[in-house]
Amino acid sequence: MWEIAAQSLNYTGASMAGPTIFAIIYSSVTIWTVIFSQIFLGRRINGLQWVSVLVVFIGLTVTAADSSNMGDNVLRGSILVIVGSAMHGFTYVLYEALMTVGEEKLTVKQNNFIQGSVAGGLYLVWQLFYTLPRFDELIRIPMQKSGTNIWYALILLGAFGMANAVHSFVYFHTLLHFPGGATSAGVMKGLQAVLVFIFTHFLYCGKLGGSEMCFSNTKLVSFITVCGGVFGYGYTTTRVPSATVEKKTENSVGTAIEIEHVHETSKLISASP
Repeated sequence: MWEIAAQSLNYTGASMAGPTIFAIIYSSVTIWTVIFSQIFLGRRINGLQWVSVLVVFIGLTVTAADSSNMGDNVLRGSILVIVGSAMHGFTYVLYEALMTVGEEKLTVKQNNFIQGSVAGGLYLVWQLFYTLPRFDELIRIPMQKSGTNIWYALILLGAFGMANAVHSFVYFHTLLHFPGGATSAGVMKGLQAVLVFIFTHFLYCGKLGGSEMCFSNTKLVSFITVCGGVFGYGYTTTRVPSATVEKKTENSVGTAIEIEHVHETSKLISASP
């Protein structure tokens, strides 16, 4: 429910504020994730990691100079994206906690299936009770105006669903197994954003929209900056384990000591008359 609310705020805010403002504000997900990781997971972030995070953030905001594409209601849309970005950043921490904190932990597959099933079920309810009664107004007429046939739409939606399934599984795997967990996933979100520049250029430049769809010198600077921040964060993270990782290690060592103690006790009992 939390993730659905967050993404609904982000998508609505993006349509109101425009893609440029959305891209800048949404990049704060990285910062929010680091902050929430420190508060709720007790993860220690050193100075070099913070510098890398800020480099990623700066690299993403550089794209603002490349476009002035604004929406019709910038202020209200910006507020929605700010709240949605903060909520989305918290989901990174929440999902990691579900797989690492407490006695009953979810596996990557369980977490992926449960989140997808709940989100898909709730969106299906929305489609049945809101979209379906307004199908002509919301779906059929816009499709006819854009010249999109039903099969083309289904292929696009099917590809979108498959891409999301792969993305979701890798995302949860990163949260559980990658050093830095939620914080690392938040940082790599920046890499995902700048990679969009490249795919957008090849798919849409000169075909759809304006110059904002094409690769530019500003986007090149943003791409290099973000990649530098991501690689810098990855290097410092692998050298300095986080508090959460250290805690896991301590728990593992403690469990091994307890098991060894039980074995020694069993030997003594067996040896006694």
